[in-house]
Amino acid sequence: MPDYRKTDEAIARLTPEQFHVTQQSGTERAGTGEYLGNKAAGIYVDIVSGEPLFASTDKYESHCGWPSFTKPIEPANVAELRDASHGMVRTEVRSANGDSHLGHVFPDGPRDRGGLRYCINSASLRFVPREEMEAEGYGDYLDQVEEVA
Repeated sequence: MPDYRKTDEAIARLTPEQFHVTQQSGTERAGTGEYLGNKAAGIYVDIVSGEPLFASTDKYESHCGWPSFTKPIEPANVAELRDASHGMVRTEVRSANGDSHLGHVFPDGPRDRGGLRYCINSASLRFVPREEMEAEGYGDYLDQVEEVA
């Protein structure tokens, strides 16, 4: 079992935006995230801990300005917390082991796929292409990632 956790070395490698988003519960500007338009097959992992979070198969275009997913690839790796900041009540999404702020989850996703929209900051993620998943230790998730034709 891999040891997914936050380390001082991982924090030191973060860009200022990645640090702001993951460690200070920030938000990248809408429409600017690196993975917003990514359509490649693979998985998205926590930029800090490496824990697998979302599969490209569950990514969809929600037109909200951030990458959106219908569900986590490994539910135990995603913690949901009540967030009453900014004058509203939302559900914050954090990585369970790395404790990175990822974004928020909303109940307005595609009904035929569970009805949830995980609205996630690209700055909190690292994308692992399908062809590199086995080599990087994510081979157990290959069956959850469809190949792009």
